[in-house]
Amino acid sequence: MPTAFITGITGQDGQHLAEFLHSQGYHVFGMVKGQNNPRVEALQQEMPFVELVSGDLADLPSLVAAMEAVQPDEVYNLGAISFVALSFSQAELTANITGLGVLRMLEAIRMVGGSQNNPIRFYQASSSEMFGQVRETPQTELTPFHPRSPYGCAKVFGHDIVVNYRESYGLHASSGNLFNHEGPRRGLEFVTRKVTNAVARIKLGLQDEVVLGNLDSKRDWGYAGDYVKGMWMMLQQDLPDDYVLATGETHSIEDLVRRSFAEVGIENWADHVRQDPKFLRPAEVDLLIGDPTKARTKLGWEPEVDFPALVKMMVAHDLQREATKAGIALPG
Repeated sequence: MPTAFITGITGQDGQHLAEFLHSQGYHVFGMVKGQNNPRVEALQQEMPFVELVSGDLADLPSLVAAMEAVQPDEVYNLGAISFVALSFSQAELTANITGLGVLRMLEAIRMVGGSQNNPIRFYQASSSEMFGQVRETPQTELTPFHPRSPYGCAKVFGHDIVVNYRESYGLHASSGNLFNHEGPRRGLEFVTRKVTNAVARIKLGLQDEVVLGNLDSKRDWGYAGDYVKGMWMMLQQDLPDDYVLATGETHSIEDLVRRSFAEVGIENWADHVRQDPKFLRPAEVDLLIGDPTKARTKLGWEPEVDFPALVKMMVAHDLQREATKAGIALPG
């Protein structure tokens, strides 16, 4: 039975990845920080097969201890301060966890597995936010980076240090440059869940409006469940490399809003949307769209859930969730 170690296990991607690896016959370990993590109980109830290990991306000795205890075949570094808007107000924390945390994880792997012929395979969660003010469209593995947030800058460091350790120590270390990937497990602070959850509550009469920032920003949105399969595929290759995972399609936030309201039969969506400058970023990323050709040809990876199906899935989930919480019976 192969062994996998996941940082960020309580997040959206960590949960999807844990489920997928379990289905593939892995012994799954997940790293959690602190003794009172509010998400741990829910994770253990939903995924009792995950064995939890304490550790902190800000603390190298804890990562070394985790590697020594688990002796993993594969490490998936999904842990990060991952909310872009927060990175502007907590830039140093973001740099420490999202950037330097990658370096500490790589050092722990090198120290436990050795500087030569290291058997541990490593996956780093890179991000489309690294492209920022894009130099070309669509973006590929060779597109230069121009990040527009402290989060994007930290991710660039993480990405580059993976390349450095791969070239310096021969580590089987790969980065997945994942474009926006969403789903019902996405946190409510992210715009996709913010919209679909608000739409559900508006439909149920629990609130009147949703307050947003820039409706014109365009993103390449896919389903997180598809993307974690790509992460795993990268670590099954003979040689490590970096890959873009994306759908190759772009949609604006307004498209997301309109389609979400249409799912619950509300056509006059604009009557329920208010824009507030406080939700605008100091430096905006206007357009992201990825070219997944390399992942398709080398890995055989294809996204299975398209944008309409993703929105439908998320709205249906939030409608059921909010109705249950409010004690409202849904028709049918």
